[in-house]
Parts: sequence; structure tokens; C-alpha cells
Amino acid sequence: MKRIILLRHGQTEWNNAGRFQGTTDVALDDVGRQQADRAAKALAAIGPHSVFASDLSRAHDTAVPLAGLIGASVQVDPRLRERGYGPWEGLTRAEVSAAFPERFADWEARRPFHVDGIEQQDEVAERGREVLESIAATLPADGTAVVVSHGGVLRQAVAAFLGWNLAQADTISGLGNCCWADVQQGGSGWRLHGYNKSAP
Repeated sequence: MKRIILLRHGQTEWNNAGRFQGTTDVALDDVGRQQADRAAKALAAIGPHSVFASDLSRAHDTAVPLAGLIGASVQVDPRLRERGYGPWEGLTRAEVSAAFPERFADWEARRPFHVDGIEQQDEVAERGREVLESIAATLPADGTAVVVSHGGVLRQAVAAFLGWNLAQADTISGLGNCCWADVQQGGSGWRLHGYNKSAP
């Protein structure tokens, strides 16, 4: 049975401050590094064969402890980057709401909107689906991969990989820092077996 664990990166200072991160390369903070170590121990017990990560340091550095425990290298794929938030990156929700009130209201209501520099949801879903399908295709029949990425892209990627549309994807909550989703392939295809799971 093939299995893919989709792990969100550990906490950063911008997470803690409620700032949009997007493709800005923000490092893990001390809490995030501790979260990564705990998640690594829990996930190593599952026996993964491979570890993939976004090229942004907060995801890559979350993946490193797990890769070390299982004797694997971190395979970097830029398609796992967070959704680009352009002019919103580095701003808090209150700051975005003040500067872009109509577009922020659309974002909060999960309505389609356009701001130059902000990646569209369908584009995020498509690249997420593509990378998960490519990882799934390379897994051995009983293989498990851990994919370390970002909250926005993982929510869309899980949904698209399972064949859900954007409206269905919007019914899923975001993953917490260093929490994961668990998708497994059975006789009837890929299914979601757990969501927002975390280390004890």
C-alpha cells in the first residue's frame, strides 16, 4: 500500500505574529525547530522511504531531522513552495484588510479574487496535484513518502490529488504547524486517512 504523509513546516516568527509568508523565506523559530524534532521522531516510526520538501528554508529545515533519522536525503521540489502572496507578504491580516479591504474580504470568504502578484488558487492546486502524482508514481508498492510543505499549498494539493474541486477544498481547515495529513492508496484509489495529526 502506497502512503504519502503531507507535513506542514514548523512555526516561524511570522506565523506567531500572524503575518502572510507566501514565498518569502522565513526561518523556523526555536519553537518550530522543537516541533520539527518531535514530528521527525513520530514519523520515523512509520518507516518512510523518502522525504521531499519545498525549497523554502522553513520547510526544508523541518524535513532535515526526519531525513537524518531514516538515513535519507531531502529531495527538494520548488513546486512545493507556499502560495505566492505578492504585496501581502510580511503583512498581518489587519494590515492587509486596511490596504486591500475588498480583496481581503474576498479572501476571507474564499471567493475568487485577483491581486497582481498573488497566485491563483487553481494554479496552486494544479502544481500541488502534479507534484503529488509524480511522487506517488515513483513510490514502491509498499512505499511511504513524507512531503514537507506549507499550509496553503498542502490544503489545495491534498484536495486536488483526491479529485476534489476548489469548493470542496475550501471545506478543509488549514494544517497546524508540524501537523500532517495522511493519504493512502487502496483498492479504490487514494483516500484521506487522517488530517491535522501531530506528534504527542
